[in-house]
Amino acid sequence: MIPLKTLQDRISYAFDSTGFVREPVRLYEPIAYALEQGGKRLRPVLVLMACDLFGGNIEDAVYPAMGLEIFHNFTLLHDDIMDNAPLRRGKETVFQKWDKNTAILSGDTMFVMAYEYVARTDASLLPMVLNLFNDTARMVCEGQQYDMNFESQANITIPDYMMMIRLKTAVLIACSLKLGAIIAKADATHIEKIYDFGIELGLAFQLQDDFLDAFGDTAKFGKAIGGDIATNKKTFLYLKAFELARGETLAILAKYVEGNEITASQKVAGILDIYMELNIREITLLEIEQHHLKALEILHSVDLSPETTNELIGLMQVMLGRER
Repeated sequence: MIPLKTLQDRISYAFDSTGFVREPVRLYEPIAYALEQGGKRLRPVLVLMACDLFGGNIEDAVYPAMGLEIFHNFTLLHDDIMDNAPLRRGKETVFQKWDKNTAILSGDTMFVMAYEYVARTDASLLPMVLNLFNDTARMVCEGQQYDMNFESQANITIPDYMMMIRLKTAVLIACSLKLGAIIAKADATHIEKIYDFGIELGLAFQLQDDFLDAFGDTAKFGKAIGGDIATNKKTFLYLKAFELARGETLAILAKYVEGNEITASQKVAGILDIYMELNIREITLLEIEQHHLKALEILHSVDLSPETTNELIGLMQVMLGRER
């Protein structure tokens, strides 16, 4: 297997050597700004890694991998507008730095660019690749709509939430792995198994993100702790707390959620106390571990040597092993 660092460097070089700014500058400069922030670029690395895993040439996967990363960043541009988020990766969001109309139009252009890059693949594979991309893009949008619906809906269940994060987060991670396998011309069984592995990894990844929002270290997590709590976001932790709370604890939890006459910091501290009382921390870690183990079970069912899968398992640990 090609080492993780080599794959990361290849993706970084691909983006760094591409000139995204062209005329009209007002349209393309925000795109370059968003892509220059980089982030972890997990999705394109997963494309290259899966391609290598099944014996393909990673150079055949570079452009499609870039396409998925451009698509991912397009969704972030629009998500930031919908969430009215001032910062992304520690910097001003595009709509804050420019304006909402610019962010919408630049995001639309990124979607077109993503399609162009994904389509730069072996012509014999193009129907399968584009079907995968189209299905994934639609599901991500469906997940975002469910997420917005949940903000105003009562009686959201944990299965509802798991369905939403499967669409909003997990399918793009699974798509990245499946895309690499398709480009490597893996057999159909392996292609579907690596997709299923990606779904479980994506679910664990999002649950880990939920966990870190409540129990992470701000310096290592990269954003303030308690943001989901302060905004009443219906995460796994939130829903599990309401599922388990009884009597006075339930009344206090509901009072904190209503947030009348209390500060955000008081709300976060109070709800975290309830989470600890109800063992939400341990329950969430167990849920993450279950999806982690399910992902490993699927991966081990693929007919590959342990030496071949070492780098993928290592990246999996990077994705799930952030500071707790």
